[in-house]
Amino acid sequence: MTAGPRFAVVGAGAIGAYVGAALVRGGADVTLIARGAHLEAMRRHGVQVLSPRGDFHVPVDATGDLDAIEGADAVILAVKSYSLAELAPAIGARLAPGAAVVAAQNGIPWWYLRSLGDTSELESVDPGGAIAAAIDDDHVVGCVVYCSTAIEAPGVIRHIEGTRFTIADPFGAVGPQRCEAISEAFRAGGLKCPVEHDLGEQIWLKLVGNVAFNSVSVLTGCTLGELGRLPETRALLRSLLEESATVAGALGVTLPVSIDHRLERGIAVGDHKPSTLQDLEAGKPLEIDCLSGAVVELAERLGVDVPQTRAIHACVRLLDARRQGWESPATPQAKVRA
Repeated sequence: MTAGPRFAVVGAGAIGAYVGAALVRGGADVTLIARGAHLEAMRRHGVQVLSPRGDFHVPVDATGDLDAIEGADAVILAVKSYSLAELAPAIGARLAPGAAVVAAQNGIPWWYLRSLGDTSELESVDPGGAIAAAIDDDHVVGCVVYCSTAIEAPGVIRHIEGTRFTIADPFGAVGPQRCEAISEAFRAGGLKCPVEHDLGEQIWLKLVGNVAFNSVSVLTGCTLGELGRLPETRALLRSLLEESATVAGALGVTLPVSIDHRLERGIAVGDHKPSTLQDLEAGKPLEIDCLSGAVVELAERLGVDVPQTRAIHACVRLLDARRQGWESPATPQAKVRA
C-alpha cells in the first residue's frame, strides 16, 4: 500500500461513520457505504461528530453501492457480524488484489480459529464457512475496537469514549508496510491505531466484557453504570466475566487485566447503553451469536462449563425470537445446544 491509501467503509453506521469521518479529517480518501436515512443525510450534509474530545464536521463521499469497494486499498468492515455472511461474497468479489480487509466486528472474528491453526469454523460466527470462503486470509487485517458511539440522528454521530482501533496481520500476508499505512491514516484523523503482532489478548479482553455487559443490559434495559448499582448484578457480571475468561484460558489466552478491573472499568463508563441495547431499542436484530454464542460454542468444544453464560444467552435469544414474531433468529446459533 502506498502513502495516502483509499478507504471504503462497509456499514457506515455509528462506528463506521465515526471512523470514516475521522479518516477524512486526517486527509484520507474515503467512501462510506451505508443505507437509508443515515446515508441520505451523509450525502447531503456530511458527517457531524459530537465528542467530548471536540466536535467536528466533514463532508463525505457516501453511497449505497458496494461497487465502491473496487479499487480500495483498505476496506473497513463495520457491519454487524450477523450481516457479514450474506454480504461476504459480494465484498470478496469486489476486492482489489492485495487489498486489506480491516475486520472491525464485535466478538470472535471469523478468522480467529484459523489463525490458531484450526481450520474448522464456528457456526455461531461463520455459518457454513461462508465468510472464509469469500474473503481470503491474505486480505485479513484483524481489528479490536475500543470506541463507544451512537447515531444521535441521521448523519450525526455521538462519540462517547474511546479512540483505539488495534490492528494486526494474523496470517502475515498483508505485511507491516500496509498495516503501518492504515495505522498512519487513523492517527492522522485523531484515532489511536497500534499495530500488534497478536490480537488474542485484546479480542478476549473486549469479548468477556461484551458477553457480560451487553447481555445483561439487554435483559434489564440498564446502562453500564446502572448495572453496577446492585451487589447481585455485580456478582452476576463477575461470574459471566470469569466463565469467558476460563474459555480464553483453555485456548491459551491470559487476560492482561484482572476480572475485577475489567468489571469496574465497564461500570465506570457510566450512562451509556451498550450497542446491543441500542439495537434492541431501535428494533434491530441482536448481535449475540458472535458474543455469548461464540463463547458457548467454544466452551462446548473445549469441555468448559459455562452455565451462567449459557443461561443468559438462552434468555437473550428468547427475547430476540419473540421480537421477530417467534421466527428463529437469522443466525445459526440454534445448532448450538442452549
